[in-house]
Amino acid sequence: MQSLKLQRRVSPERLDEMAPDDPLARRSRRDLQRVHRLMRSLTILRGAVGMLSMTRPPRRILELGAGDGTLMLRFARSLRPPWRDVQVTFLDRQDLLSAATRSQFGRLTWEVQTLTTDASDWARPPFERQYDLCVTTLFLHHFQSRALEQLLCAVAARCQAFIACEPRRNRTAWIGSHLLGLSGANEVTREDGVTSVIAGFTDQELSALWPRGDPGWLLREYFAWPFTHCLVANGDGGAR
Repeated sequence: MQSLKLQRRVSPERLDEMAPDDPLARRSRRDLQRVHRLMRSLTILRGAVGMLSMTRPPRRILELGAGDGTLMLRFARSLRPPWRDVQVTFLDRQDLLSAATRSQFGRLTWEVQTLTTDASDWARPPFERQYDLCVTTLFLHHFQSRALEQLLCAVAARCQAFIACEPRRNRTAWIGSHLLGLSGANEVTREDGVTSVIAGFTDQELSALWPRGDPGWLLREYFAWPFTHCLVANGDGGAR
């Protein structure tokens, strides 16, 4: 188990290779909503947003690897006071947002856009579109270090603030991933859960891949109980 902490290993995950309408894939995406609750993702995301030194609520938000958009919807609903007139862009290789989810964003005065592309393609210059805030959950661990370094470089160039919530690569998360079946998760989710933890992060691994030589960023990388590894990046040294 000690090698789990010392060596990160990225392997393909089954859900990423499945057709969107595959029944097992649909079930696995529903499982992921439950996984987010078990991981306290909404609470952790709200805490990370509280660390940002924003002088006003963001108007343009990007979510990388957005999936079905339901975690962001829960986040938007939880805001007090609510953020109004937000334009949120969901980037993923597949457009998985349902009509119902889009409609519920509309009731919150959030305008939804989808960007159906690979994040590695999005990370290539020119860097034209700018965002006030970029969020990603359970996504960065899919990338080898070199590709992840390029992606974080694009985030730093295009976004004023960044939050990442990823699997923590430690004994507790590894054990938890092997117990996902107790939550009713299907075989795809159970297998991918273990793969995700082994590809996760610890210590200051994400900060080490952030673009160097730019003093305008304040980085905080930390463990969020029980299973999450976080990076919060404030642009302009956090003075926003």
